[in-house]
Amino acid sequence: MMRIFTSKRFAQCLVVAACAYMLKLYYSTASADELRWILAPTTAVVELITGVRFVFEPHAGYMNPDRSFLIASACAGVNFLITALLMLSIKRLVVDRRRETRWIYLPFALSVAFLTTLIANATRIIIAMQIGQSSSENTWLRSNEFHRFEGIIVYFAFLLLLFVLTDDYNTERYGAWRYLIPLVVYYGMTLVVPFVNGVNVGRGFLEHSTYVLLVPLIVVVPVASIMLIRGRLTTSETSRFRRFAPVGTERKV
Repeated sequence: MMRIFTSKRFAQCLVVAACAYMLKLYYSTASADELRWILAPTTAVVELITGVRFVFEPHAGYMNPDRSFLIASACAGVNFLITALLMLSIKRLVVDRRRETRWIYLPFALSVAFLTTLIANATRIIIAMQIGQSSSENTWLRSNEFHRFEGIIVYFAFLLLLFVLTDDYNTERYGAWRYLIPLVVYYGMTLVVPFVNGVNVGRGFLEHSTYVLLVPLIVVVPVASIMLIRGRLTTSETSRFRRFAPVGTERKV
C-alpha cells in the first residue's frame, strides 16, 4: 500500500512552496519594466479583443492612445498566478495524495496557471475599460468599492472555473466539499499572507477583508450546491439501478 506522503511527494510540495515564495518576493519589489513577461502577453490579449493598441512607457506600463487607461504593474496579476499554482498543486499533491504525480506535473500546473492568469487579467482590464467609457454619470461604477468587487468576482470566478475544468470529479468518491478548496486557498493568499507579512490592520484592511470574505461566496455557494445536488441524484440513480437490475447486470465497482 502506497504511503500517503512519500519523500517524492514531500519534495514536490517543497518545490511548489519555494516557487510561490520566490514569485511573491519578486513581485513585491518588481517594476513595470521587470513585469513585462506577464504584462506584455496580457496587453496582447486585451488588444486582440478590444482592437485598442497600447504603447509601453518605461517605469509605468502600457498606455492606450488617448492616455486614459494604463496597464500597470498592479494589473500583472502575479498574486493570482501564485494562487492558481497553489490551488492546482494542493489539490493534486495534498487532497488527491494517493494518486501518483510525476515531476512533469509541476511545470504543467505553472503553465496552466499562467495561461489562466492572462485570460483573467485581460477580462478584468476589458471590463474596467468598458466601465470607464460608459460610466461617466455613475460615480459608484468608478468607485474603489466597485473596482474591488469586480476584481474579486473576476479572479475568484476564474479560480473556481480552473478548479472545475481540471478536477476529475467523481460523485461516488468525493463530495461537493471539494469546491471549498479554491475558496480556502483564495482566503489564504488574500487574507492570511498579508496578515503574516505584517500588514497594517486598520479600517482599510478590515473593509477589504469583508469584501474578500463575502464576495467569493456569491460564486462558490451556487456551484457547490449544484454539484451536491448532482452528486445526490447520481448516487440515487445508481442505487436504484442496482436495486432493480436483473441478476447478472449489476455494475462492477
